[in-house]
Amino acid sequence: MPRLHAQPYDITFNGFYFESLEDYTEKANHNHNDYGGPVEEYEIQFIDGDHIDCDLAKAWGINQANIRKYFEACESWDDHEKIVFIVAVGEAGYSFDPDSASPSDFDVEIYRVDSLKELAEQFVAEGLFGDIPEHLANYIDMDAIANDLAMDYTETEVAGERLIYRVA
Repeated sequence: MPRLHAQPYDITFNGFYFESLEDYTEKANHNHNDYGGPVEEYEIQFIDGDHIDCDLAKAWGINQANIRKYFEACESWDDHEKIVFIVAVGEAGYSFDPDSASPSDFDVEIYRVDSLKELAEQFVAEGLFGDIPEHLANYIDMDAIANDLAMDYTETEVAGERLIYRVA
């Protein structure tokens, strides 16, 4: 579970760490300044947790209005669903509604390869360019194919893993 920090915008308040919505709500309800006034606004900061949940927090744009759904996504989405969301929203610029966000809302193809050249080699091996006779296979220019793929595919890194994606 990610560990977050609620940093008040008012410097007369102290911030606090939390690891769940319940923890946040309890601490926020008891956080008062020196004059007994309640805190109204916090900046929510990702502090510790899985690298993928950190990237999800960045793409999500966590704030006090949407942390409930962020925590739900951290718990219920698998890593692939998180990657789809991170790439779609954080990289490709899709917008989303935090109350109904779902990775299935985004039409993004993700390939777990390190480079466009590796993706070109994968496509050739899968027969995307048809059957290539063995005696001609050495004459295929993978760099040229990779260059062409760069028109539709983008390289990125999510949670320390290099990926190639295409918005369909």
